[in-house]
Amino acid sequence: MPLFDTPRTVILLPGTGSDARFVEEAFGPAVANVGSAVTAVRPEPSALVAGYRRALDLAAEAAVTPIVVGGVSIGAAVALGWAADNPGRVAAVLVALPAWTGDGSDAPAAASAHATADLLRSIGLEAAIAAMTASSPPWLSRMLSRSWREQWPDLPAALDEAAQYTSPTTQVLRTVRVPVGIVAAVDDPVHPVDVARHWAAEIPVAALTTLTLDRLGTDPSVLGRLCVDAVRGADEKGSAQLLHG
Repeated sequence: MPLFDTPRTVILLPGTGSDARFVEEAFGPAVANVGSAVTAVRPEPSALVAGYRRALDLAAEAAVTPIVVGGVSIGAAVALGWAADNPGRVAAVLVALPAWTGDGSDAPAAASAHATADLLRSIGLEAAIAAMTASSPPWLSRMLSRSWREQWPDLPAALDEAAQYTSPTTQVLRTVRVPVGIVAAVDDPVHPVDVARHWAAEIPVAALTTLTLDRLGTDPSVLGRLCVDAVRGADEKGSAQLLHG
């Protein structure tokens, strides 16, 4: 049975420092087009990963059928790790902008998160927002200005927790048997496209699509549209593999 032949519970997790509103804007239209609705989890900055996993557990317990999980950056990593731990409770995974595999201590995204946490502690929220705004595209600065204020004063702790998170290892990637749709930006130095390519190569049933940051900034909903298209392609690939043995 194709993945979205029946409405699915779709639970998505924001990236580090981001918020549920961005996830809803990015994924809501595409998920609605396949007859489902997005529930975007609001980050708990004082317990980021535990809050995300608890939300996934609760959604799976309440759902009649296996759920679709996913997220952006750290949210994607947590969702995929949860899927690996809960193979009977998940139908598919939507992965946007994965940041690293396994230990992220040398990853650009981890370094960026630590640096931002240090900046917030040293100069305060509003000064850090001003510095971020001066060096970021308008769409990103608008989103982060909103989400950083919502998560203050626990935001630095959330950033440090995300930077120290152990993402799924290559061995874990190989255990995920449900369809996984992956989207990466070819010009994003913080979320290198090579990470997404590695995930797509190691996950048994996966499809990868790419875009540019300018395209994402012009229309955030393209992220969800490409991710849903990718997971449907992965689902068709998995069905073909089953058919032909």
